[in-house]
Amino acid sequence: MLAFAVLPAAVHPTAARADNPIVQNVYTADPAPLVYNGRVYLYTGHDEDGSTSFTMKDWRVYSSADMVNWTDHGSPLSLATFSWAGANAWAGQAIERNGKFYWYVPVTVRATGAFAIGVAVADSPTGPFRDALGRPLLENTEFDPTVFIDDDGQAYLYWGNPNLWYVKLNADMVSYSGSPTKIPLTTAGFGTRTGDANRPTLYEEGPWVYKRNGLYYVVYAAKCCQEFIAYSTAPSPIGPWTYRGTVMPAQGNSFTNHAGIVDFKGGSYFFYHNGALPGGGGFTRSVAVEKFSYNADGSIPTINMTSTGAPQVGTLDPYVRQEAETIAWGSGIETEWNSEGGMDVGWIENGDYIKVKGVAFGAGASSFAARVASATSGGTVEVRLDSPNGSIVGRCGVPNTGGWQSWTTVNCPVSGVTGTRDLYLTFSGGSGFLFNVNWWQFTRAA
Repeated sequence: MLAFAVLPAAVHPTAARADNPIVQNVYTADPAPLVYNGRVYLYTGHDEDGSTSFTMKDWRVYSSADMVNWTDHGSPLSLATFSWAGANAWAGQAIERNGKFYWYVPVTVRATGAFAIGVAVADSPTGPFRDALGRPLLENTEFDPTVFIDDDGQAYLYWGNPNLWYVKLNADMVSYSGSPTKIPLTTAGFGTRTGDANRPTLYEEGPWVYKRNGLYYVVYAAKCCQEFIAYSTAPSPIGPWTYRGTVMPAQGNSFTNHAGIVDFKGGSYFFYHNGALPGGGGFTRSVAVEKFSYNADGSIPTINMTSTGAPQVGTLDPYVRQEAETIAWGSGIETEWNSEGGMDVGWIENGDYIKVKGVAFGAGASSFAARVASATSGGTVEVRLDSPNGSIVGRCGVPNTGGWQSWTTVNCPVSGVTGTRDLYLTFSGGSGFLFNVNWWQFTRAA
């Protein structure tokens, strides 16, 4: 809990011009969304800053109730969770069954250096996760697991590069029946690749399997490199598969892509990654999302990357406590574990800010409160509307509290805060690090 013991290298966007990618303070990859209890939980990989290969040591979790303001839940799963793992915390997926959450991830086995798939389990979608078996679930040197539970309760695990495999999981979700089965990669099922006799079909890696209106879909990264996202459909979870075309053309500053699709609050959402943040690229990727609508025949339209992202679903309530790490866009900030539980926003310097989108102030607010901590001379939380340079409607001074995790609550009056607006909390003060913020809340005007 000692903040500032080691300063993480930060990703510093320069302006809040858009809301994609949806995480700005670290590089994220390989999105795996899960809808549970009125929220979307997003499980991602984590590219280390400055990576020149797939340097990945942990996984991260985010969640949202409105598709634009994402709460950072930190890293509840890492290579260290698996005593037998050596490296390569690559693309995984989590699923809920009977109140428990199972996260299937590929890693290399320390003893052999070969890829295997492990499974971690938790009692909450945000963890903490623990190794469910103490050993790999599967070992056949391939990776990128996706998991799906059919309407009859049968669960399936799919994975593979260069092949595509599946196995039937037992109801306990940590064992399987039968042997892994290789899905035939035919050109009718997965399209035709030219120029590579060893890979006659477009299938490359990163499968994502789901069912909609009785039709089974597998969405996958196609034809490295630069990959695009393609998909196939089938009348059953094991095929036969029919190639249906491109979902997202090759684009964005990353030679890989990885998709996840869910329906949420009446809309359909396509998650992917690119290299759009400063310093981004093929090994420093960032997760983004687009909203889309299926065609009448169930086919998926062509989806292009945007910097706008998905529209907001509903609004955010400022009159209940909101975590500071619930962010639509952040500049300069980092997040860290908090001594009071959960995460806080830290590493704050003069000029940094947080954007929270679509905040429903209604008839008006009278005051603002924030839970803060500082081991230096502190600074000021400036409450602004509509832009990071918008007029200041409130100022809360932050004193030295005696430590980076010594928390106190500061209050200040606000004026002119009405309607549904984008909220900007901008941070000002002297040089160096100023303070940390745990949560904030407005009080409704009488």
